Amino acid sequence: MQARMDAGVPVLDLNHFLTPDKEQSFVQAIGQAYEQIGFIALKNHGIDQSLLDEFYSVTKKFFALSQDSKNKYNDQKGGQRGYTPFGVEHAKGKSDADLKEFWHFGQWVQNDPELEQFYPKNKIVEELPSFNALGKQLFQSLEHTASQVLQAIALYLNLEKDYFDDKIINGNSILRPIHYPPIQNEPKNSIRAGEHEDINLITLLVGASAEGLEVLNKNGDWIGVTEVEDCIVINVGDMLQRLSNNKLRSTTHRVVNPPKEKWHTSRYSIPFFLHPKPNVSLACLSNCINEENPKAYEDISAIDYLYERLSEIGLK
Repeated sequence: MQARMDAGVPVLDLNHFLTPDKEQSFVQAIGQAYEQIGFIALKNHGIDQSLLDEFYSVTKKFFALSQDSKNKYNDQKGGQRGYTPFGVEHAKGKSDADLKEFWHFGQWVQNDPELEQFYPKNKIVEELPSFNALGKQLFQSLEHTASQVLQAIALYLNLEKDYFDDKIINGNSILRPIHYPPIQNEPKNSIRAGEHEDINLITLLVGASAEGLEVLNKNGDWIGVTEVEDCIVINVGDMLQRLSNNKLRSTTHRVVNPPKEKWHTSRYSIPFFLHPKPNVSLACLSNCINEENPKAYEDISAIDYLYERLSEIGLK
């Protein structure tokens, strides 16, 4: 199966993975895309459009609340759950804060009381009851789609198809509705999201309300990724790059500021960061290590790596 290029990234069809005689061609296409650019756009992804529309609508209502109302949900603990105000997070290696505010939904743990106690509790927005209900529904829907993508990746890495399944059930994943407010004054060095790589296994981005996402290709050029109709954008994170011993690429990306004539507009975005359970090892997979590609990373657990990275971006 030849991946169609659109908006700078290959466009793949998840239905092909779910069709036995097309599964292997999908596996090869997604693996090659993740080796070459680290991003794909996925259609027939199983996420209900009405759910996305409803959640975007209520997300806009949340960020339109007064600052005092939003601040009630700021836990001051590195933004693990609830609200993180404007100007707190910055990209790794940068001192200038990103031009954004955001919310975090975390895992709703099933049948694991110890892990349930370990994760912070999700915060309930009293002013907008549907925010939490829709957020949970979207979180779990994205988690299901992500599990299918990881099954394809497992096959590409010559692992059992279900290799990742038990590692992501009750995983430390995050759904992050983001608001990039209108730009009031000339930013000195800040952009809406400084160039960075994601920490997690894979990230699913369900649309964005305006252009701005750019991906750095192998030639050092920034490629604009506009919204691809009826698709979600999915990229490799550093945890998967580490596990695959650099076979799969965690690609640098950013969200640039709009042209000055559009400074008065907001941008909304809702990425889902798929994480494994905290105790999962990120040691390089043995079948990704050879003489041409020696082991590149020390062994580390998912939680220790997460804490290390959160410190680097100002959230811990």
